[in-house]
Amino acid sequence: MLNWDDYNETEKQQKAQPVIQEEQQVKPEVKIEEREEPAAEYTPVEAGERAQQARLAVENLDTKEGEEELEGLSGRVQVDDKAMINCRADLNQLVPFKYDWAWQKYLDGSANHWMPQEVNMTADIALWKSNDGLTEDERKIVMRNLGFFSTADSLVANNLVLAIYRLITNPECRQYILRQSFEEAIHTHAYQYCIESLGMDEGEIFNMYREIPSVAKKASWGLKYTKEISDPGFVTGTDETDKLLLKNLIAFYCVLEGIFFYCGFTQILSMGRRNKMTGTAEQFQYILRDESMHLNFGIDMINQIKIENPHLWDEQMRHEAAQMILEGTELEIQYARATMPRGILGMNAGMMEEYLQFIANRRLVQIGLEEEFEGATNPFPWMSEIMDLRKEKNFFETRVIEYQTGGALSWD
Repeated sequence: MLNWDDYNETEKQQKAQPVIQEEQQVKPEVKIEEREEPAAEYTPVEAGERAQQARLAVENLDTKEGEEELEGLSGRVQVDDKAMINCRADLNQLVPFKYDWAWQKYLDGSANHWMPQEVNMTADIALWKSNDGLTEDERKIVMRNLGFFSTADSLVANNLVLAIYRLITNPECRQYILRQSFEEAIHTHAYQYCIESLGMDEGEIFNMYREIPSVAKKASWGLKYTKEISDPGFVTGTDETDKLLLKNLIAFYCVLEGIFFYCGFTQILSMGRRNKMTGTAEQFQYILRDESMHLNFGIDMINQIKIENPHLWDEQMRHEAAQMILEGTELEIQYARATMPRGILGMNAGMMEEYLQFIANRRLVQIGLEEEFEGATNPFPWMSEIMDLRKEKNFFETRVIEYQTGGALSWD
């Protein structure tokens, strides 16, 4: 470590030493005779047939043809030209911003970049390999959650890249969608890092979403909402197609990221609070905070589409949206019962059911619908502290430095 006292002491010693001046040697002046070099002759290289074709193509390039292929109209984009869907403004012009919240979320997400390798998994490996470190129920929870999440984030990323990015016609929102897609890749990497570190059967874990009923149901439910809009020929512009896109956003943001993740994350984070699988739990905490931002962004998009297209949010659409959230809640309750047949980690299936009802009420209210489960409360207040359910917008103002560097967090 740098010690300023040592630095001053060294400086004093240097000043105390006599200064010895070296005799300057007079170097004889060397005269360099300048000679004129003959100018290099440039011999043009004879272009081949392909190069000549390329030059001819550039000379005859019609720029209007390229401009017509752009997604928007020519000219500078004005704020009022922008819209969330079915916009004809040039999407290659990022500014001026219409949705400042989207750009701010992009900046916040970028400021909190992390990578799985920053998390130490040594204690997890030792605990997982020990014969009496975890109970069979605890091992089941770890494996089931890694099995679901390892493919769930891939499903979300596929939906973003193959459908949502193309159909959302706003550049600042697209900028965040690109950021979210990258974060989903990091999350999948994190699950793979956990699976590999613990020496699990990768084929068994990654194929669990097809083999385990409670996991398969959740994956299948999400896939049915992306099948149609992922078709490259699918376009919005009619009430029917616009509603299909809106349903997809509700399915993936409000349900997949807003409900399906909560049982598993609560289970793993509860293990971390008990000083078990702390490396895995630390990564889950980082992921949960990313997902909280994804959720907020998705809800903002849904509500903005409703504002700009109020005719889409008719009675039938509101009914279908509520049913989607309630179906997702029931699927997650079934998953909780399957992974927790007995009480474990200070929780049981009944407590988890009430927690999921509490979450479902929040999702309904966030998109302008009425609560369904009257009196539902949060039986896990510590989850609010970890994820900051009620202060999601303030998370990045109060984040710990370790979230940027992947250091250890306190589980108190």
